[in-house]
Amino acid sequence: MPVVYQNDVPSEPLGRGMTYQTLVGDPQGTAPVRIGIQSSEPGCKTPLHSHPYMEIITVLEGQGEAWMESADNLILLHPGVTLVLPADHKHWFRATGERPLITYGVHASPHRIVNIHEG
Repeated sequence: MPVVYQNDVPSEPLGRGMTYQTLVGDPQGTAPVRIGIQSSEPGCKTPLHSHPYMEIITVLEGQGEAWMESADNLILLHPGVTLVLPADHKHWFRATGERPLITYGVHASPHRIVNIHEG
C-alpha cells in the first residue's frame, strides 16, 4: 500500500479562496474513493451543491458553519465535527473564523463530482 505525505501533494485552486489537495484518487478514477483536504480562507463560502454519492467531511482546523437541506439550523463547524451527507443532499459551508477552515473529505466515488444548485 502506498504512503501519501500531505506535504508532497500539490494544492489545486478551487476558486473563491479555496484549495484542494487530492490525497487518494486520480483523474482516471483508479481508486474506489476520492479523499482530499480542502482549505477555505476566512469568509469563503462554497456554492450550494450536492454530490451523486455519499460525502463525509471532518473539520481538522478552523471555524465555520454549514447548511444541509434536512437540518433545522446552521451547523457550527470546528475541529471534531464530522458531516455525513447522503447522495444528492444539498449543502454549503463557509469559513467564519480568522484562520482557514481545513476539512478532510471522503467522496464515495472514484471521481469528485460537484453539482451546483442555484439558490
